[in-house]
Amino acid sequence: MMKNFKYILMILMCLNFISVKSYSENFYDKAKEKFEEKKIKDSKFLFQKNIVFNPKDAKSYLYLAKIYNYEENQKEELKNLNTTLLLEPKNEEAMYMLINIELKKSNYSKVKKLTENFSSICKTLCKKIKKINQKLKNIEPKNEF
Repeated sequence: MMKNFKYILMILMCLNFISVKSYSENFYDKAKEKFEEKKIKDSKFLFQKNIVFNPKDAKSYLYLAKIYNYEENQKEELKNLNTTLLLEPKNEEAMYMLINIELKKSNYSKVKKLTENFSSICKTLCKKIKKINQKLKNIEPKNEF
């Protein structure tokens, strides 16, 4: 009797895990769909909800960074970009967005370092390096030796 109970309990737990996993994946898909439809508020809520179920989902953090960029909330954008890169260090889109933030701040040394890293990981955005280097030339290095 006890073996049957354990067996049934184990099956129920597995089914629950599978349903939660597939349900949470729907949050990401739905959030991306809303983002593409320019329904930013709905998209933001769904990406945040997805992170609750999938806290290591770098794609959700990247999209939240894009949303915060749209909302001109640089602090939150930066936080989400850093989380994206922590989870996925070779995410070239996140790194490119971070480079642009640092360019706006005229942070020469940070942009230079990020650009070197970006050059080593880029696959689809490599053509952006020339543009970054051009902008970098317009920034005077501060305390560089």
